[in-house]
Amino acid sequence: MAPTGLLVAGASFLWWNLCVSLAHSLLSGTGALLGLSLYPQMAADPIHGHPRWALVLVAVSVGYFLADGADLLWNQTLGKTWDLLCHHLVVVSCLSTAVLSGHYVGFSMVSLLLELNSACLHLRKLLLLSHQAPSLAFSVTSWASLATLALFRLVPLGWMSLWLFRQHHQVPLALVTLGGIGLVTVGIMSIILGIRILVNDVLQSRPHPPSPGREKTRGTRTRRDNGPVTRNSSTLSLKD
Repeated sequence: MAPTGLLVAGASFLWWNLCVSLAHSLLSGTGALLGLSLYPQMAADPIHGHPRWALVLVAVSVGYFLADGADLLWNQTLGKTWDLLCHHLVVVSCLSTAVLSGHYVGFSMVSLLLELNSACLHLRKLLLLSHQAPSLAFSVTSWASLATLALFRLVPLGWMSLWLFRQHHQVPLALVTLGGIGLVTVGIMSIILGIRILVNDVLQSRPHPPSPGREKTRGTRTRRDNGPVTRNSSTLSLKD
């Protein structure tokens, strides 16, 4: 247990921003799930029905995404983070509408369910940075990421899209446009993310049978001077 404990401590120290993101995802995602379970009127009336604390949770999420976006701009190159910045811009624009107007808080709470999937994604990233791929913990986290992506990301996105389409006559055109762009953007990014995880973590990690004629040379290859060169095939390279 000592190496594991040191690993966790090192990860918390070296990847502070990622740990903060994980904490926010757990807080907002769990809060949204509990809130919608205890106060189903937020889903029944996403415009007006909500308890006061729900607005506070949405406001906290706005602050987090603003801080994380500023951190990305300060410490990362635009070419590597443009997709996350676009995501944060869309999310902040939509959630800020609820904070400033006091309406659509229930709609925003449904959108925070996506953070339950983000928590698994942050944990997966921590395991990658800790060189824990492949491992049982990484495999479980990968499958949990795919499962929560379908349940807590694609399903809420579909529900919000359907609600916005049916209730477009009650919502100002500017908000319908903003919400539609946000849902399409996050939906496309979610599908691409799911495909990447499926390919990198599941399909590429499966052992492949040796090709005919190459069975004798698996694990070694012969140099021109007939000296064997060993190959290390135990490391799985995952790009994320």
